Amino acid sequence: MKHQFIFGIATLLIIVFATSCEQPTPKPMSGEAYSAEIQKIIEEKNEKIEGFYASGMIDSAAVHFADNSIQFMPNQPAVIGVENYKAAWKQNIQFGTWEFDLNTQEVKASGDLATEYGKYTMIFTPNENSPIPAMEDKGNYMVLWEKMDGDWKVVWDAPVTELPLPGQTPDSTMVE
Repeated sequence: MKHQFIFGIATLLIIVFATSCEQPTPKPMSGEAYSAEIQKIIEEKNEKIEGFYASGMIDSAAVHFADNSIQFMPNQPAVIGVENYKAAWKQNIQFGTWEFDLNTQEVKASGDLATEYGKYTMIFTPNENSPIPAMEDKGNYMVLWEKMDGDWKVVWDAPVTELPLPGQTPDSTMVE
């Protein structure tokens, strides 16, 4: 009888111990709530990046780009790699001030990847030696973000201007 009692207590203690060691349910890594969480992170990063461009702090902006990032600029070849990104933008900022306003419209995230769709405006104010004239642009953009070593980085950046080419009239059938 004594052995049955001890066996019963031991079994009960093992069951209690085993159930107390249950792993917590893993946090979902996709869906609307996860995408909303990642969107907040991306919007905070975009705000910093806007400030870095306006201040000419390209090395600081580059921290938010993956080493193998690709930036697709309108009417130019793609800028491949973070070192080429820094070189291209350091050249651009010597001609004047670049002000961006990035407005995230939606983020779809799953695991360590997120796609951001947004709208942008850009104003370039040239300095006195600039070969680039003053200009304004607006359009849409798509950015592929990847979580690398615990931090979200831009992998692909593709702005698409809404402005027609010079001499072209906007298509009146397009709806906004």
